[in-house]
Amino acid sequence: MERYINEGQPVGSRSLSRDAGLNLSPATIRNVMADLEDLGLITSPHTSAGRMPTASGYRLFIDTLLTVKPLQQDVIQQLRDDLDCLGSPGELLETASRLLSEVTHMAGIVTLPKRETNVFSHIEFLPLSDRRLLVILISSQQEIHNKIIHTPRDFTHSELQAAANFLNQRYAGNDIARVREALLREVKETRERLSQEVIDAAALTELALEAPKKRRKPVFVTGETNLMDFSELANMEQFRSLFETLHQKEEMAHLLDRCIESPGVKIYIGEESGHRALGQCSLVTSAYSINDRVAGVLGVIGPTRMEYERVIPLVDLTAKLVGAALNHKSLPPI
Repeated sequence: MERYINEGQPVGSRSLSRDAGLNLSPATIRNVMADLEDLGLITSPHTSAGRMPTASGYRLFIDTLLTVKPLQQDVIQQLRDDLDCLGSPGELLETASRLLSEVTHMAGIVTLPKRETNVFSHIEFLPLSDRRLLVILISSQQEIHNKIIHTPRDFTHSELQAAANFLNQRYAGNDIARVREALLREVKETRERLSQEVIDAAALTELALEAPKKRRKPVFVTGETNLMDFSELANMEQFRSLFETLHQKEEMAHLLDRCIESPGVKIYIGEESGHRALGQCSLVTSAYSINDRVAGVLGVIGPTRMEYERVIPLVDLTAKLVGAALNHKSLPPI
């Protein structure tokens, strides 16, 4: 296993007999390898070649035989220095993805924190000029959002106050996105029975709470081209498929969300990911937390023959440092 991880070439029985320090003949080793192949733990790319691990073989190795290596102090210090005192959460997470890529020479991947439900608390409409209104929206987190909207007609001060009163009395405490959906649905279904006040409130809400045209990218991926340095991933057609999969952000976010379901480091090997393009790749992830709640996932994507004993503690440490930085805490001692 370790020889294949280091060299990336199928290993034969004669090489193991000669170089591995085993007091066994090539014939004996061939018999053992045949048994392992029957169990689905190793395979051969063709008849005359040596053997290489399967995904099941890697899984057995990781779950029962792997010994994690402590990280070198210079690597630890690099991570601490680069992740301490960064500005925005987005900058921090993008840096974490880049660092994972640089240190492993594979692809780094990080999901943005899941935004908690934004609850509607209070809204005001202030008239400006030229059929423009200033919308002041306050969420339950006491965040104040200001937005200028253009209306199809002029609204009087009393109409604006009535619409705001209706929204504040009826929808305070509800998810902001659902307020817009509920009002538009109500107007569509029962418009003839609604008061002008409700119709005005719906029209203003549709403009004020209009969904953004561009969704924020849920995943940062960096260092994808590093994967071309591994012979098993360097085929151009295969790499193109892999590259496209990594940049299907919604699909990758869905895969990474599965990593949140269990604590600690999570590893998907080959087809375990459910993505054909990742069939010769492994994904090693760990979740990071904000206010003691899991907020996102970061990790590394590389060939199945990656150095798991080094990558696993690296991903685990990075997740802890990112969590500490996002919580504005001193980075933990290592």
